[in-house]
Amino acid sequence: MFTAYLVATLLASVVNGVAAVANLTGHDYPRSQADKLGVPQSWMRPLGTLLGAGAMGLLAGIGVPVLGVLAAAGLVLYFIGALWAHLRVGDYVLGPWFVFFCLPVAALVMNVAYHGH
Repeated sequence: MFTAYLVATLLASVVNGVAAVANLTGHDYPRSQADKLGVPQSWMRPLGTLLGAGAMGLLAGIGVPVLGVLAAAGLVLYFIGALWAHLRVGDYVLGPWFVFFCLPVAALVMNVAYHGH
């Protein structure tokens, strides 16, 4: 059980950490997604900061489980907001969103299952 928890947590942390860096450095992909979804470019750094905080919180949760639960829950809420942004503009290409959403869901479920919160 610990291995599954650790894999889910590390994978979610790495993927969201990479996404945070992409947002914070102004990479073309998140910028083009923001344009497509009508999200102001000025939001890219705050959104990247949220992703980075979630990634770091997942890692911190390995030592302090409640932080992992909070970080995973925060990322789940973040990606629910992202889903709303996609649907709002009629963008139904949700494959990438689904992957990004499922990773913190898996980390949250595994954290709760392993630590029994």
